[in-house]
Amino acid sequence: MEAGVAIHQIRVTVTSHSVKSLEKICADLLRGTKENNLKMKGPVRRPTKTLRITTRKTPCGEGPQTWYPFQMRIHKRPTDLHHPSEIVKQMTRQCGART
Repeated sequence: MEAGVAIHQIRVTVTSHSVKSLEKICADLLRGTKENNLKMKGPVRRPTKTLRITTRKTPCGEGPQTWYPFQMRIHKRPTDLHHPSEIVKQMTRQCGART
């Protein structure tokens, strides 16, 4: 890194309902920091949030009272990067994340 370039602490939080895609993005970020010899803390596994909605199966309200539970699990992986912001933009573009 050049002298005089401001180094920022940037927190990137990757969120997904698919663990497989989430781990792939985190592995790509980790590989990018190791290739460029940069500092990185994380990814830290946060507790999984489970969103639940229980709704009636019949739309009209007639018939037996049957209920259907829907749920969606949300996984988060916050990561702290200590780099100039331009390098972080390049790394997130390379791993396919949206900036």
